[in-house]
Amino acid sequence: MTTVIQSLDTIREVIIAALRAHGADADNAAAVARTLVAAEADGCQTHGLFRVAGYCRSMASGKVNGAAKPSVTRLGPGAVRVNGDGGWSSLPLEASYDPLAEAAAETGVAAAAIVNMFHYAALWPEVEAMARRGYVALACTAYKPVVAPFGGNMPFYGTDPLAFAWPRGPHGSDTDPVVFDFATSAIARGEVQVAMRDGHQMAPGTGLDKNGNPTTDPAEILDGMMLPFGGYKGSLIMMMVELLCSSLIGEQFSFEAGETDVEDGGPARGGEFLLAIDPTRFAGDGWAEHGERFFARLGAIDGVHIPGDRRYQNRRQTPVDGCSVPLALWAEVEALAGHG
Repeated sequence: MTTVIQSLDTIREVIIAALRAHGADADNAAAVARTLVAAEADGCQTHGLFRVAGYCRSMASGKVNGAAKPSVTRLGPGAVRVNGDGGWSSLPLEASYDPLAEAAAETGVAAAAIVNMFHYAALWPEVEAMARRGYVALACTAYKPVVAPFGGNMPFYGTDPLAFAWPRGPHGSDTDPVVFDFATSAIARGEVQVAMRDGHQMAPGTGLDKNGNPTTDPAEILDGMMLPFGGYKGSLIMMMVELLCSSLIGEQFSFEAGETDVEDGGPARGGEFLLAIDPTRFAGDGWAEHGERFFARLGAIDGVHIPGDRRYQNRRQTPVDGCSVPLALWAEVEALAGHG
């Protein structure tokens, strides 16, 4: 596969140009660009430039409000609600950080419901943002029905990603937090899409074809359904995610999103549940040092790495080396931006 090296600044510029060309205002385009550039910087190509076409299609279809203006409501001592005004998730998520942190500082535990928006990105930016403010964080969101429940042979759950972050020190610490973010399907859907694009087969257990038969062909999986990771255990985690980010906060389940989506290839409308916990409130001032004992022991085991470390390594290196982008993908995004 032919690739081209691009700087993060150049990537940011072309993303903004593409989104602006399809109707996004400056604030929404810049917020999405921050999210996608962060993915490219961290080496997560399935959630960076690869997503631009879907963002553009969701505006071209009239589904997404490219000029959305999120609004924040404090529902109670530990509850924040952000209405995304029918736009993408990046701007309302950024609007939730400070109010959620303030609520968690006051109560010890606080949650934000981000609703009426379209999530199409990685989850780690939001939990990392809260961890850098000194809070333990957990986030989850749904999608459309693309995953069969354990024992079933029809799509019902979304890929239903779950993310968690643990701060490595008190508020303002320079130490990178521990962060993990994963789809609760056997693999992220974007990785199946990339495998189809690049002509690769998937591992057994990734998905079924439309008739419910096991397959390793990514095209057949995308036309059929994916499977949960870990059998019934992953399926139960998917159930938890769906309930937290849908019924709990008054948003759509994946099956409901599938019934209302216009199938333009972009994100579906849904919600996100974002939880913040103040560790000092529960464990006192020694929580960080106690946690570091745990990570020191864990990291000393041969072959083990601390979640997030590889992404941070990539993040430090990509401003120097640039990002390797498939040439065909770069041409697609340039065309969306009206360049060339």
